[in-house]
Amino acid sequence: MSTTDNPRRPGQTDQPGIPAPSAPPAEPTAGAGDEVTASTPVGRLAATVERLRREVRAAQAAADGRALVELAKGILIERLGCGPVQAAQQLAALAEQAGLTPLELAADIVNEAARDHLSQVAAEFLQRTAPAPPGETGPSAAVRLRTAESGVLAAGDTEAMAHALLDNALRPLGACAVAIWTAAWDGSFALAGSAGFTAEEAARWHHVPPGVATLARRALDEREPVVLGSLADTATPSLGRPAWPRGGRMAVPAGTGGRLHGVLEICWPGPLPPQPPRIVRQIEALARLCAHTLESRPADGAPGAAPQPDVAELIDLAEGLSDPVLLLTPHLDAEGNLADFRIRHVSSRFTDPAGRPSAAIRGALLLEAYPLAAEDHGLYERLERVHATGEPFRTRHMSLTALVDQVPLTAVADVSVSRHGAALVLVWRVEDETVRLASLLQHAQRLGRIGGFEENLTTGDIIWTSQLFDLHGRLPTAAPLSLRDLAAHAHPDDTAAIDRFLHTVFQYQRPASATLRLRRPDGITRHIRVIAEPVLDAGRRISTVRGAYQDISSQHWTEVALHATRDQLAHSEAESEERNRLALQLQHAIMPPSQGPLDLTGLSVAVRYRPAATGALVGGDWYDSVVLPSQHILLCVGDIAGHGIGAATSMVVLRNALRGLAVTGAGPGQLLTWLNLVAHHLTEQITATAVCGLYDPRTRVLRWARAGHLPPVLIRDQEARTFPLGSGLLLGALPDVSYDEQEMQLEEGDTLLMYSDGLVERRDLALNDSLTQLLTAAGGPDRPLERLLDDLLTHSRSDTDDDTCLIGIHIT
Repeated sequence: MSTTDNPRRPGQTDQPGIPAPSAPPAEPTAGAGDEVTASTPVGRLAATVERLRREVRAAQAAADGRALVELAKGILIERLGCGPVQAAQQLAALAEQAGLTPLELAADIVNEAARDHLSQVAAEFLQRTAPAPPGETGPSAAVRLRTAESGVLAAGDTEAMAHALLDNALRPLGACAVAIWTAAWDGSFALAGSAGFTAEEAARWHHVPPGVATLARRALDEREPVVLGSLADTATPSLGRPAWPRGGRMAVPAGTGGRLHGVLEICWPGPLPPQPPRIVRQIEALARLCAHTLESRPADGAPGAAPQPDVAELIDLAEGLSDPVLLLTPHLDAEGNLADFRIRHVSSRFTDPAGRPSAAIRGALLLEAYPLAAEDHGLYERLERVHATGEPFRTRHMSLTALVDQVPLTAVADVSVSRHGAALVLVWRVEDETVRLASLLQHAQRLGRIGGFEENLTTGDIIWTSQLFDLHGRLPTAAPLSLRDLAAHAHPDDTAAIDRFLHTVFQYQRPASATLRLRRPDGITRHIRVIAEPVLDAGRRISTVRGAYQDISSQHWTEVALHATRDQLAHSEAESEERNRLALQLQHAIMPPSQGPLDLTGLSVAVRYRPAATGALVGGDWYDSVVLPSQHILLCVGDIAGHGIGAATSMVVLRNALRGLAVTGAGPGQLLTWLNLVAHHLTEQITATAVCGLYDPRTRVLRWARAGHLPPVLIRDQEARTFPLGSGLLLGALPDVSYDEQEMQLEEGDTLLMYSDGLVERRDLALNDSLTQLLTAAGGPDRPLERLLDDLLTHSRSDTDDDTCLIGIHIT
């Protein structure tokens, strides 16, 4: 294929059919406050430099396209067995027949020949009927990817590689800048190459220390692409934020064979909408291309630039360590992905949990030798991360399990994993169980204030633990005491108990214990429990006595205080019971719990009294029914606030006062007014409720009044209803109170109920609802008066545990 000498237009390539990429936009060079125009000498110089930069980039892009075409010509030469000229002619003819540009056909030929990951991604775009992704312009994805690959392979350094990626593959997607980060084992990042950023911005970000939460750090931790729609939505520190404060970002891990070499970070000038999966796969293919290049040609100053140790050096290192070591290398599948780790070396100090020799493990795959290492958050997952990121891993108490005849055998150890070149060094430090148990025993003795001893009767040697010296108040350098000398250091009153203890151990040869008061050299007396058991030799003779001392002083004084508290509580309970017994006797003397019917002129009266559910709470409920000199009958029920002796005596005062006042012939309202004065002035400020009635047997008229008490209930014609509720303040609240008096005409066969609130009151129910339940229970078929009262007490739903007083009056 020959070329003509016609001059090229700006941006035109020297390869027929190869479209020149559009000139890249100028990189940000000036701040918002700078004033540089083309009319000034500095402005003209800057414009010239920018034009030359664009021409250089265009020439580089054209060179990348020519490299791809030359690669396709080489494939045709190899497969057709022709020369370079014939291959060029064949490429042009095939492109013309297919309706493609030579560059597009060259990309297809290379993809067909390569059969690699890049060709698989490009194959998604070979269908011409598929619409182009949003924002994608210019050549097809296949051309862009292969052109970018040619530019990356031809680049002299990572800076040129970044420019090749941006100009050939990423700028058509709307990207404005790209950064290639290399990851170090300590979690830091180095900016290996960049394009689209100012030189000052790139210099500021040449190194990112460990622990800085950048987008590249997040992509490396998650090991998958991370997309950020706009920098305005986050405070994540980012390269190029001043130039594009609202720009979108995408960070893609760059790795091969399960190992991450760095991160490809791409910048957009504005917010980045969600990208189609095929665009993401294109960028992942570019990241893998970067990883292959970084692996074969690390950037200056990157971790991979240092000489990597070979396996032989690591084997020597493993044998020089005092801990057991496994040396692992990655095992890749046919597609180059990490599939397992091969055990390249087993140090001489390593012990297999299944007892297999080192030769049986060396050379095997890790998951074949230890299949349970693949469990979630297990050893294999940790190894995979160290291999990918290079960050060391250390932990305590990790398990390594081997299966022997389907029986799991597990060893627990402290694990350390580090990456050296392409290999992993796994340090497997098995815990010393003896040291751990000894430490645990020391803490147990300290917390329980226990000290152990062992006395050899043959040699006379005595061994004490350090805690035992503290219990006895002796220096650690002092000689331990023999068990037979214990009585000399104890309280004299404990001698008999110590003698019995020693006799049981040495004569009967049985374990024994004793409690004694130990007098220490510092003058402090401690309460001690000593336990000992004899150890017999082959001749059934005692050779050794071992045991323990425990300081139980705190327990002893706690028991003493507890006994004193119990005695005081028992005395208080006895006094309380006596007071309540006397109050109950007083209450029952005045108001028996059950009283037979009282036959008076024209009516029958029955009474029921139910004490409080708690026997210690003597209540203040009271009732009375008495025939006055006027032949009127006084009927009353009252309730003193409170319980106990005070309530019982106050009840007696008000009951007797009302009897005396009723002899005057005054009405119920006046009687309650006087009784209020008694409660307010002549007692210790008690408060009470009461309902008082005067019944005239001749007219069957009941005059009644209430002082904060529930109204009486009238049962007539098998229907129960309450009396009209008149006003009336409770007794003792105020000095001057008047009470309304009402009348009720009763008839033969009527039944009147007067009661205290203990009959109806409930914690979870309103008082009106409780009264409704009482009326329902009181109504219905006629019953004898005593049976009616018993039924009402039996079926009462009150739950306040208060005492209850109930009077029934039947008109005859």
